Amino acid sequence: MQFSWSGWKQSAAVRWILLFLFVLLFYITLAPYLLPKTYDIQEGKRMERDVVAPAQIKDDKARIKAQEEAADRVEPIYSIVAMRSEQLLEQIFARMEQLNQDDQVTTDNKVTIYRTEIPQLYSDYVDEFVRSNTGKDAYNDTLLQEMATTVKNQEYRIPEETYYKLPQLTVVQIADMQQVGLTIVRKLMSDPLREAETARTKVAELVNASSLSERKTREIVQELARFAIMPNKFLDSEATSEAKVAAKENTPEVVINQGDIIVHKGEMVTQELYDRLSSFNLLQDKKSYWPQLGLLLLSLLFLLFIYSFLDKSSGLNTANVRYNNAQLAMLLLIFILNLLIMRIVELTQTDTISYVGYLAPTAMGAMLITLLLDVQLAVVCSFLFAIAGSILFNVDSNRIFDFNYGFMTTVVSFAAIFAIHRASQRSTILKAGIMVSLFGSASVLALILLGGELPEKTEMVTTIAFAFAGGLLTAILVIGLMPFFEITFGILSALKLVELSNPNHPLLRKLLTETPGTYHHSVMVGNLSEAAAEAIGANGLLCRVGSYYHDIGKTKRPSYFIENQSNIENPHDSIDPKLSKSIIIAHARDGVEMLKNHNIPKPIRDIAEQHHGTTFLQYFYHKAWKQAEAAGEETDFTEDDFRYPGPKAQSKEAAIVGIADCIEAAVRSLRSPTMEQVESMINKIIKNRLDDGQFNECDLTLKELDQIAQTLKESVIGIFHSRIEYPEDSKPKERLA
Repeated sequence: MQFSWSGWKQSAAVRWILLFLFVLLFYITLAPYLLPKTYDIQEGKRMERDVVAPAQIKDDKARIKAQEEAADRVEPIYSIVAMRSEQLLEQIFARMEQLNQDDQVTTDNKVTIYRTEIPQLYSDYVDEFVRSNTGKDAYNDTLLQEMATTVKNQEYRIPEETYYKLPQLTVVQIADMQQVGLTIVRKLMSDPLREAETARTKVAELVNASSLSERKTREIVQELARFAIMPNKFLDSEATSEAKVAAKENTPEVVINQGDIIVHKGEMVTQELYDRLSSFNLLQDKKSYWPQLGLLLLSLLFLLFIYSFLDKSSGLNTANVRYNNAQLAMLLLIFILNLLIMRIVELTQTDTISYVGYLAPTAMGAMLITLLLDVQLAVVCSFLFAIAGSILFNVDSNRIFDFNYGFMTTVVSFAAIFAIHRASQRSTILKAGIMVSLFGSASVLALILLGGELPEKTEMVTTIAFAFAGGLLTAILVIGLMPFFEITFGILSALKLVELSNPNHPLLRKLLTETPGTYHHSVMVGNLSEAAAEAIGANGLLCRVGSYYHDIGKTKRPSYFIENQSNIENPHDSIDPKLSKSIIIAHARDGVEMLKNHNIPKPIRDIAEQHHGTTFLQYFYHKAWKQAEAAGEETDFTEDDFRYPGPKAQSKEAAIVGIADCIEAAVRSLRSPTMEQVESMINKIIKNRLDDGQFNECDLTLKELDQIAQTLKESVIGIFHSRIEYPEDSKPKERLA
């Protein structure tokens, strides 16, 4: 049963309630996907249910622990420093050769000098090595400092008796010792030495195997070689620290995937577990309300998007609104259905079969809005459906929107709009569904190819098949829902209008068989009114179909109307003018009753009721006045008694049908009309109705009335071409040369 919207369909309070419901719809629909879920958890109690990760969560504490473990697993880094200890040994032998040849220095002084200078040469050599390499790329400064400290700490102490033996050495002995000592030091220092003592234990064996034969020289070179040997492998603290830092940085994020159980039912909530859940923002007393505010703002932006378009295109806060509360409620219901179906499909979507989202009939809303409301509004709403789809079907918790589903929804919605906006029959919906399937499949294929790495063949074919099936599902749902919206909201869609224009409709068949003259007149009025309506941007199809039914009331008394008086006398010649007036004006009321009985939509009934407005039946008024005058009676009636009861035209379409109805009858009454007569008659009829206030309750402008007059003139000339005489060309014909 059709709802009655009168009384509140223009109510501002109801309008604001509907707008609030839009915000509520967007908030409730998107909340599960955008708002984090929280739990009421108390420390020291067991969990009453599993705590599931609402999205992919980064576990920072677990990562810190993993980083520490990774750093602990880093082995200390040792670096080899190219120490040339043989240079130190060469310096010692050179000093021995110089000092032992100086006869002016006593033996005791030489011993003292050796005891002082040899350790100093060791320290100076180390310091010079550090100084010469500081700031260079070969070694970092920290390593050099650690090397100097380690080398000095491991300095070998030459026995005291050795210093007493050094002054006794000859130049030849020193030369032999130097050759053996340098060879031994080079060999032992060629290996990495963490501890110098390890190499020093091998010196005695190598010295005994050398060419030195004297015991004294072997003992001295052994001590000097031990002294010259230094560690050359050192702990590189800086490199080790850098390696530990790199190990921490390279430790991957520890994530808890969406749907993973964080805490199992029955598990005791410890302080550590409580703190962990708190860090995940899963506790009700710790949750942030910023996401709720963000979602509310997003919902308000959605509403503002719709409201701005509706207010700009029709003026929601003006008296003559194009979209009243009934249509706003229907738009809300379309959004509810479209988002509900999208959510139902989303319930079957998982991470492994995310392509199920392409099955959703996301273009259904755009198609219904195009058919029931307006093409431009459908375009606006398509973007909102695309944004909602990119949120609902998003399986990646690290982002809010999934471009793939948003792009696909936009493509199929636009394909549906362009394929259906001039629909003339129900089969057009199915054709539009096929177009949606094709464009949806093409868009999905494009996204797959742009991804670079192609999925498996089976998955790829399944994804495209789901997108194709989504278009067919869209057509099926739209075909099924259209009658519901048409009946519930009294919507007169283009498809319904085309169906009502079928000559086999019972009322039109009745009109044709019982009143052929009226039928022909109605068809002519339909042609004229449709052309005039389209010229000013009104609903031409509604004017045509409304014209077909506007005189249906004449079927009750067909012979009382001149177009049906073929080969019969005019009954009005023999009856009282007041009775004639009652019969004539009754056809509008009778037509409305007949249309109601056949469930014809209200816009067509309004045309039948309003096409005459409150116009004046001048002929019968003058006839009644003359009869009263001839009989010498006083007139007990006024002009108002001979007017149609109205109401006046409430819409452009009703006014246009009324004008076309009057013009068609007037032109038909002319025997040999000329173009000047037609133009004058059209202008006169429109002016008379304008002066009579018949257009006061519809929003026709003077400019539109001029356009209507010009269009009707052209249409009348086209229809009655053979009957209208054209003026002769007044210019003299040129003589042939």
